[in-house]
Amino acid sequence: MGRRQEPTARQVRLGLELRKMREAAGLKATEAARLLGVSSVQMSQIESAISGVSEARVRRLAGHYSCADEQLVSALVAMATDRTRGWWDEYRGDLPTQFLDLSELEHHARYRWDVEFLHVPGLLQTEDYARALFSFVNPEFPESEVERWVEHRMRRRVIIERSRPTPYKAVIHEGALRIRVGDRRAAQLQLARVLELSEADHVTVRVIPFDLDGFRGAGSAMVYAGGAVPELDTVVRDGPNGPVYFDAEAQLHRYRTLFRRVEAMSLDPERSREFIRRLAKEL
Repeated sequence: MGRRQEPTARQVRLGLELRKMREAAGLKATEAARLLGVSSVQMSQIESAISGVSEARVRRLAGHYSCADEQLVSALVAMATDRTRGWWDEYRGDLPTQFLDLSELEHHARYRWDVEFLHVPGLLQTEDYARALFSFVNPEFPESEVERWVEHRMRRRVIIERSRPTPYKAVIHEGALRIRVGDRRAAQLQLARVLELSEADHVTVRVIPFDLDGFRGAGSAMVYAGGAVPELDTVVRDGPNGPVYFDAEAQLHRYRTLFRRVEAMSLDPERSREFIRRLAKEL
């Protein structure tokens, strides 16, 4: 397989998981290379996602590493053999790679959880809301470029709008619902959009009100994407230069626990809808 100029986050994750598997088996990269019949350089390129890897080699490596988890191995094979050119590839060269990686992650996710405190989650945003956000964050961008960002964000909603949608849970703080990133009319339409989507069977929206006693989870904003198996789950958090990805086992456990705590403290779905309706009436 040819060398990649810029591996995607999904390809990097595959290489990382193969390295984790090797290290769990107590093998050095040079030893694994000999077992696979490749050079140390080739082994390094596979684990760093510079080079692809075939299904046969993934299964051979799993055998040499004594990995008996067939579900995990099959999931890694699926990652290795995936040749999807998704809609997000149309934006390559226009948007930062990490945003395209997020679209690919969402496309493959078995489920998706969001926790937001400052903004309405991206999958629930209206065009006007997203446009106001991008215009403020990137004031030097020409209108055409801002529209490209908005278009990309709107297309990301496909995962909850397609015929076989991804199960989606969002926990949103009252602050995010009250902050008007646009004008009053835009805020009304945004709340209406959240209410509309919350009625779908596969979408759950919960609200954390300001007057909730003892809430200490304001630092737990996250996107949690469920993988084909739990070991391949991914957490995404905002960083100063864009999305930051977490996938270590301890990190995944921590964020799963955080999500469940925040979810347990939030209003149930029906009370959340009632709460959002009251906010809309106040506008």
